[in-house]
Amino acid sequence: MIFPAIDLKAGQSVRLYQGDYNQTTLINADPVVQAQQITAAGLRQLHLVDLDGAKSGRPENMATVMAIRAAFNGILELGGGIRSYDLAQRYLKLGVDRLILGSAALTNPALVQQLLVDFGGDRIVIGVDGQNGQVAINGWLEQSQTKMSQLIATMMASGAKHFIVTDVARDGTMTGPNVALLAQLRAKLPNANLVASGGIRNLTDVQTLQTMGIKDVIIGKALYEGTVTLAELAEVDGC
Repeated sequence: MIFPAIDLKAGQSVRLYQGDYNQTTLINADPVVQAQQITAAGLRQLHLVDLDGAKSGRPENMATVMAIRAAFNGILELGGGIRSYDLAQRYLKLGVDRLILGSAALTNPALVQQLLVDFGGDRIVIGVDGQNGQVAINGWLEQSQTKMSQLIATMMASGAKHFIVTDVARDGTMTGPNVALLAQLRAKLPNANLVASGGIRNLTDVQTLQTMGIKDVIIGKALYEGTVTLAELAEVDGC
């Protein structure tokens, strides 16, 4: 599946450069309209991130998320600041299809394990963000010493299936995905469904990843730079 990305900051759609909150580009002042455009193009998956929530550890854009949920007819996944059972349960009851837990998978694995038990690996997705193969947390502001492969293996043992792998150094840079990292993780953990995120520029990158066996891809900046279109992605996604 191909997931167009909408990153939310103060109720607007923005893009960060390499996860830097001080390097923000406004994409759309009304992300609901943006979500409707994605639906109109024929894509049925959408990746949402509450950037403010990722930084603060609490929901900051819930009203916008719910407005997008009402406007988007497809699979909606959400990450950013989901660090309690009650909040996760609330988002799921409000109609979010899949929740992405990143920092909590490292700092509070018992919480994520309980959510996996109660809601299953198809609804609880693990976000594995980092640099040089090591996990970054709290909106990418803190670098841990835990290896990405180690976190994935631990979460797989608890029932997780889907892992969004983001190389922070590639995110928003339009320099291509970290193919070497993804290949290493795929070789080490062949049963994990790796979702590629960060740096993807065009259809060629998408096709390279698909050839590697990575079928799920998240695309943000390339859409707004015009190097790939929603219509092109919808055609590839439907194949």
